[in-house]
Amino acid sequence: MKKYIVVFFLLPLLVFSQKTMSKEEREVKKFQDELNAEYLNPKESPLRGDNLTNFKEHPFFPIDMKYRVNAKLIRTENAQPFEIPTSSGKTKLYKEYGKASFELDGKPYTLTLYQSLDLLKQKKYQDYLFLPFRDATNEKETYGGGKYMDLKIPKGNTIILDFNQSYHPYCAYNAYDYNCPIVPDENKLPIEIRAGVMYNDIYHH
Repeated sequence: MKKYIVVFFLLPLLVFSQKTMSKEEREVKKFQDELNAEYLNPKESPLRGDNLTNFKEHPFFPIDMKYRVNAKLIRTENAQPFEIPTSSGKTKLYKEYGKASFELDGKPYTLTLYQSLDLLKQKKYQDYLFLPFRDATNEKETYGGGKYMDLKIPKGNTIILDFNQSYHPYCAYNAYDYNCPIVPDENKLPIEIRAGVMYNDIYHH
C-alpha cells in the first residue's frame, strides 16, 4: 500500500514540474532529447565502436534563459560565395546571410550567419541558417573547435539566438569520418557562453 501512496504523491509533482517549465525551456529540453536520441541511433550517430556502445547521453549546461537573446538582424546584400576551411583540410562553399547583433550582460556582440550553398540546392533547407561560433569555454567545458547552431530565416529584422540549443560538430566525436567547417575568426566571442552541450574529450585518445 505504501508504494501506491508514494506514486500517488509523486504524480502531481511530475505534472507540476512540467507545467512550471516555460515554452522556451521545453523547446530546449526537446532539443536535448532529440540530440541524445540521434547519438544513440546507430543509423544517425557519428559515434562508432565502443564510443557508440558506451554512450548514454550528452552532458549539458543547465538551461539558462540569459543565453536566449533577441538579436538585431542586418541582412548582407549581394553576398558572394566563399570557401570555409574544414577540419579535413578541404573547403566548403558558403555565403554570408547577415549579421546578428545582441547584448549579453550589458555588452554588445555580433555574429555572422551563413548559408551552405550545398544545402540551398535542397528545398527543405532553403530557409536554413548556419551559425558556427567559438567562446571562452572552448577547450575547457566545450570542444576546442567551437560549437554550431541551426537557425531558420526569420520574417522580420530580429532573430532569436538560443545558445542553449548549440551543439558540437560531428568532428568532435569522430574526426575520421566527418569533415566540419572551421569557425571563422569573426565569430570568436571573448566571453564564456555557458549554455548548450558540454564536452568530455574521451573521443580522441
